[in-house]
Amino acid sequence: MKVYGIPNCTTVKKARAWLEERGIDYQFHDYKKQGVPEPVLRAAMNQLGWDRLVNCAGPTWRKLPDEVKATVMDAASALAVMREHASVIKRPLIERDGRFEAGFSEARYTEMMGEK
Repeated sequence: MKVYGIPNCTTVKKARAWLEERGIDYQFHDYKKQGVPEPVLRAAMNQLGWDRLVNCAGPTWRKLPDEVKATVMDAASALAVMREHASVIKRPLIERDGRFEAGFSEARYTEMMGEK
């Protein structure tokens, strides 16, 4: 399992703590330092939809010029903005057995991890 995110993000910290409390092994990929591989973004968009991956509530999005925000209208334009501004990607992005989840929700994580 791989967790993509930014180490100092509060939501990423919550997700990592949740995984660690349950002894769930994962690899952490810091996408501020390492970027997010385009195939990962494309696969996540195919499963979740591009609109679930673009964090329109975060400070990075709010700081983007309106002209840039206005260009995000489909998967291709969202991908371009996410590649240029990795911090606009919803955090964390979890990949497990070819399945993706964006953000943190105990209920969704429990279901994804097969816990009761």
